[in-house]
This record gives sequence, structure tokens and C-alpha cells, in this order.
Amino acid sequence: MASVRLETLTKRYGELEAVRAIDLAIPDGQFVVLVGPSGCGKTSTLRMIAGLEEASGGRIFIGERDVTKLPPKDRDVAMVFQNYALYPHMQVRDNIAFGLRARHVDPAEVRRRISWAADLLGLGELLDRKPGALSGGQQQRVAIGRAIVREPSVFLFDEPLSNLDAKLRVEMRTELLRIQRQLRATVVYVTHDQEEAMALSDVMVVMRDGRIEQQGAPGEIYAHPRSEFVGSFVGSPAMNLLDGVVSGGRLSAGPLVVEGVPAADGPVRVGIRPEEILLAGTVPADGSTIGFEATVEVIEALGPRVVVSLAPSGGPPMKAVIEARPAATLRETARARFAVRPDALHLFPVRLGS
Repeated sequence: MASVRLETLTKRYGELEAVRAIDLAIPDGQFVVLVGPSGCGKTSTLRMIAGLEEASGGRIFIGERDVTKLPPKDRDVAMVFQNYALYPHMQVRDNIAFGLRARHVDPAEVRRRISWAADLLGLGELLDRKPGALSGGQQQRVAIGRAIVREPSVFLFDEPLSNLDAKLRVEMRTELLRIQRQLRATVVYVTHDQEEAMALSDVMVVMRDGRIEQQGAPGEIYAHPRSEFVGSFVGSPAMNLLDGVVSGGRLSAGPLVVEGVPAADGPVRVGIRPEEILLAGTVPADGSTIGFEATVEVIEALGPRVVVSLAPSGGPPMKAVIEARPAATLRETARARFAVRPDALHLFPVRLGS
């Protein structure tokens, strides 16, 4: 396997700058996920690494090789696409072997690699079938098999799970991680699904408008978002956002009033993750909290937890995620007391024009 390094990588489509001089270092053997909304530049970045799009500026290194001008076949990468891209007239074994035979690999070695990939991916009993006789998950495993038998330096995945149902997506996430750990592979993976990004990545790269907004371990990004965009994009349900004002160390934001806030005077945006909102009666006695009252509008039961839509007094709508047992006391249309810890508040600067 090999590392990947992007230096001021840029992509323009006419006057549109889709990727804006990004720098990114991906160490050997890491699972790195590029995530962001549609149009953020993540797929263009992946396709430039693959050589399917020509870079408008900057350089791409795989290992120590500058591959910026090389064609895809000379970059030693393998790509798995969203639509699987299998040959419908070929059996599974021939789909897996197609790239090897195109490179005139010795037939005995081709058979060895097919057997190895089939064992790794649980495809042994499917080798004689054609793609039309396979489920979506099985077709995706065949596409992964075709990539891994090439033994490339880097694997590139372009939203490979988006066509699968919810249950199968979760199962395939586990499979991908198992394969990546077993192969110790360098993976660059693109998705718009932040939950998928957090589950898979060693390093998560959040992109917006062609730039890298924040990168780091998924837990670090979740706990310490550096911008309002990252805070609201990462996490489900999304972070609650309130307009607030700091004056003399006193923060006022919707129904919340907090003293001793170490922030400069002026307007701020206050972020509160839904799971940080507590029922007032369940607050631990060892910590200070800020209480507020709200009307319970909707209760969504999700097994061990419930999502509660709130209409606070003097503030915008909010969502809370609460354990099911204490939430059993809540009733829709009734008012209830809630609380949040001061250290659970995220303060973001107000951007000009926002």
C-alpha cells in the first residue's frame, strides 16, 4: 500500500472552481472519508486521484510518485463505483478476473487471486452466476473483489453503498472495515452520508464549496466542530442552532441565559446537540445546568431512545434525544422542564452577511 498526498489540488469546470487548492496528506494504511453535501468537491477530488479527471492545478502523489499527469492505468489504484459497473454477460469469476486478464497476468496467478478474493468476500458459491442473479450486496462484493485482486497501492470508493437498503448498508460497512483492516489498505472513500463517514473513517475530511472545512478523527470532529457548518452537518439529528448575544460575559440565546461565558461581546450562534438536552428531573446532582421550559410537540420512538421535538419558551424549535425510560413521562402538547450543561454549548462566530 502507499500514502496519498494532495498539494494545492484544484479543479475548474469553465468558470466554476469545484475544488479550491486543497492540501491533504493520507498516511499509508488509513481509511480516509471525504464527506460533504452535493457540490462540495469530494467526488471531483476522488476522480482526480484516480486520473478520471484532469487536475486544473496542484499535484497528486501516490507514495513518492508524482502521478498528476499519469493516465489511470499507470497510477496503481483501483476504484469501486456507486453503480458496481459489472459486465452482465460474464460470470462472477470472469468479472473479478477481468482486469487481471487485460494485463496478461499468468492464468495460474489469476485463479489463485480469484480463489483468495472469493474466500475473503464470501463469494465461493456464486462464482458461476451472472450479475443479474445476484442481490445488490452480492454485486457490490463482486465489484470490491475485482478491485482487491489487482492488489493496488490505493483503493478509491465512490459512494459504493448508496444503492443498498438501510440494513444492507450497515452490514456492508462492517464488511468494508473488516476487509480494509485485513489488507491494511489505504482507502479514500467518498460519501454524502455523515453517519457512514463517522462509522468508517480513521480520518474524516469534511468538505464545503470546494474546500476542506475540517479534518480529523470522527470523534474529535463531532465533539469539537470548528464551524457552524461542521457542527450542523455532522450528527443526527442535526445540532440545534440558536441566535445569541454575549454581553459582559453573559450569554442570552433563546430560552437560555448563561453567566461567565469566556467570549467576546457581540452576536454568536449557539449550537446544542440533541443528545445534550436532558430532562430536568434526570440531571446529575454533581454538575450545574441551565434549565428551560418547552412544549413537547412530537415524540418519535426509536427503541432505547426517543427524539423529542420541542417548542421552547422564547426560542426556536429544538430537538432532544432522550433515553426511553425517563422520556415515558413526556406527553405531546404538554409542557416540561429541560436542561443543558454549559460546557455542552458550542459557540460559533456570526459570519458577515449571515
